Amino acid sequence: MTEVDGWRLPEAFEEHARRFLAGAAGTPAVPRVAATVMLLRPGDAGFEVYVLRRAASMAFASGMYAFPGGGVDAADAGADLGWVGPSPREWARRLGRPADEAQAVVCAAVREVFEESGVLLADGVAGARSGARPGGDDLEGDRRRLVSREVHLAEVLARRGLGLRSDLLGAWARWITPEFEARRFDTYFFVAALPDRQLARDVSGEADHTMWVRPADAVAAYEAGRIAMLPPTVAVLRDLAACPDIAGVLAAAAGRDAATAVMPRPEIAPDGTVRLRLR
Repeated sequence: MTEVDGWRLPEAFEEHARRFLAGAAGTPAVPRVAATVMLLRPGDAGFEVYVLRRAASMAFASGMYAFPGGGVDAADAGADLGWVGPSPREWARRLGRPADEAQAVVCAAVREVFEESGVLLADGVAGARSGARPGGDDLEGDRRRLVSREVHLAEVLARRGLGLRSDLLGAWARWITPEFEARRFDTYFFVAALPDRQLARDVSGEADHTMWVRPADAVAAYEAGRIAMLPPTVAVLRDLAACPDIAGVLAAAAGRDAATAVMPRPEIAPDGTVRLRLR
């Protein structure tokens, strides 16, 4: 592991970076648009964030702690679905994408946190918060069908008379996987408070461990070498740790730039190690 501006770069990633810098990696892969959600709940001395450790069987970032997330489904772009909160047009301004693409990104955030934690950011279309609630009956069958891609999010919400609660999400950051990686993602990071009467559950087949943890404690565990995380995860956790509570996080999200992408670039340092720089 190499210390990089406060981050450690896993050895497998360092090998890929050296090949890229040597010109042996070929044409960089096109990043896949994705979304990930930092789910928050009140905790001792502030708040906690839900993280999961990616299973060893995963092709990308196995063994790393991360947040629920995944790729955008093209079927969600422009899909007709109930919607509560900022419109796709408003999200387009926040995310720096056309409205239909912004809608797909927000849908991906809601779908992925549901698939990987069982938490559904949706509510009754009529009367918004006073309508049908996602916790009113068993949604496990719908969650499983979403995971297997038998149905799309819009179908699940429509059948249950639910609207996607885009107002529960706050855009936090955007990171693009460095060019030396074969699997690249253009990932939007969101924050969301755990809704009342919902519980996060360890239901993801992509994880072998989940936990609620204070952001500062997660960063401390990473710095001590007890857990592994990729640079974007460390960076956003450090930012979260600067907020006193969930209200502070949501207030901070309103003013953050989630349209401009951060993409670390590798370079060989004077001591021969690979470093990542933001430039």
